[in-house]
Amino acid sequence: MDLSVAFLGTGGAVPSARRSTASVLVSRGGERLLFDCGEGTQRQMQKSLGLVQVDSIFITHFHADHFLGVPGLLKTYDLTDRVTPLTVYGPRGLVDLFKVLGRLIGRIGFELDLVELEPGERVVIEEGVVEPFPVEHSVRAHGYVLVEDERPGRFDLEAAKRLGVPEGPAFAALQRGETVAGSEGSVEPGQVVGESRPGRKIAITGDTGPCRTTVEAARGAELLVHDASFAEEEVQRAHDTGHSTVGQAASVAREAEVAMLALVHISSRYHVGAVLDEAREVFEDCVAPRDFDLVEVPFSERGRPELVKNGTRERREEC
Repeated sequence: MDLSVAFLGTGGAVPSARRSTASVLVSRGGERLLFDCGEGTQRQMQKSLGLVQVDSIFITHFHADHFLGVPGLLKTYDLTDRVTPLTVYGPRGLVDLFKVLGRLIGRIGFELDLVELEPGERVVIEEGVVEPFPVEHSVRAHGYVLVEDERPGRFDLEAAKRLGVPEGPAFAALQRGETVAGSEGSVEPGQVVGESRPGRKIAITGDTGPCRTTVEAARGAELLVHDASFAEEEVQRAHDTGHSTVGQAASVAREAEVAMLALVHISSRYHVGAVLDEAREVFEDCVAPRDFDLVEVPFSERGRPELVKNGTRERREEC
């Protein structure tokens, strides 16, 4: 199953000409999960992948730069005759927020479900889960970690043939963990199927200061998308506002032993290349995606995550 992370909005609270507000789209097979939906998210979609029909929206917290794109996106879905139900997840207070937003959205022709999550509550997705974890911001806020299910071990075709297992349904039964008959007796799954293999993990913090909960949630992740609002010179301001410096984000990534760190929410006052250098002094496998960049996340045995610059637009051209 392909897994990619599209960066539709990578800027801070104030959008710039090149960076829109927070929005990250995770694509897994045919499933589309949107994490935060800042102002202009639907426009960012239309400028890159097209108007993506997302299955779920996960809001990290209720600062405007993380949810203000929701009314426009839902209304556009309605005007383009969407009928598929859509679920929006978020911290406690989501329902109250939509009582206000509902006046802007009006009636829509598809089912909209609102689900308030507490840390640790799991949302089941195809062959995996999304779980919120608490982060340290100036308001109640969640990060989210997507964890795929373990995969069966590799099937040793030659070993199965040597044991006299007939090709066909018996092979499938062994992969399901069932014992089958071979030419010289019973064949156990462990004789031909290797140890189970881990799925992939992606953690997205939203706005946060550095915290232990992020380290634990992101431990061993292929990709950590982390707030990096400030340079090291403004560490006190980062603390006072519930954000992270680039160095703090890098320290979290190093301690969590992630494969790649993606820095987002960098203030427009900084030259991104300079703060990226600061982060790489702490954690080398670090990128600062621009809007419309894409990170491809293969299974660990197939390689490491790869940043594809302008990848969302290239993918649309290929379609």
